[in-house]
Amino acid sequence: MFDQFQNIELFPVTILDVFTNLMVALACGIIIAVVYRFIYKGPSYSVTYVNSLVLLALVTSLVMLVIGNNLARAFGLVGAMSIIRFRTAVRDVQDIVFIFFSLAVGMASGVGLHLIALVSTITISIIAVVLVTFNFGAPRKREYLLQVAFVSTPENESSLESTLRKHCRKLRMVNMKNLGDKNMEIFYHVSFKNKNKSSELLRELDEFNQILNVNLFFDEDDTDTSF
Repeated sequence: MFDQFQNIELFPVTILDVFTNLMVALACGIIIAVVYRFIYKGPSYSVTYVNSLVLLALVTSLVMLVIGNNLARAFGLVGAMSIIRFRTAVRDVQDIVFIFFSLAVGMASGVGLHLIALVSTITISIIAVVLVTFNFGAPRKREYLLQVAFVSTPENESSLESTLRKHCRKLRMVNMKNLGDKNMEIFYHVSFKNKNKSSELLRELDEFNQILNVNLFFDEDDTDTSF
């Protein structure tokens, strides 16, 4: 009975079906890759990852074509895929989302749901671009990490604190390190009273003779402004 069930072919696939499904998957994969390139803002952009998004949609479409409605093939592919171990660390949640995006589109293309694949790809891509363009997930009051290295004296500590409180709405020390020879390094979480105050603060700190080093780190793209 099982042998008869696994050989059932309710939806025979033609060469035209294979070509059409793969071309739809290719088109959707390219759209996904282009959108990822447009909205990505991290420091570790990977050309290989972008190309893999396109290939992943094609491979997933091929897998769905191979499985069809054959139960034995489905179990066979599950067993074969369980042997593979993916050990590449994904450093950004957005990268995982785009992997699932490409997989879902490839599945839709592979089973012949071309309209669903195309409309979903365009709709989700537009939403992703809008979210990034309007900075949807950013907090209202942005916090920064300020690193200050200076010669530790009571006068310098007082001048530093008064300067920071002049420009910062919120000031919280998170770490302090003794560099030796009365030199101290302090890390603060700060939020500015005005978004344009960061450059003024760095400029005033740079004018102090006892300041050794100043870094202001931006969480969004891991860049920093240094003096």
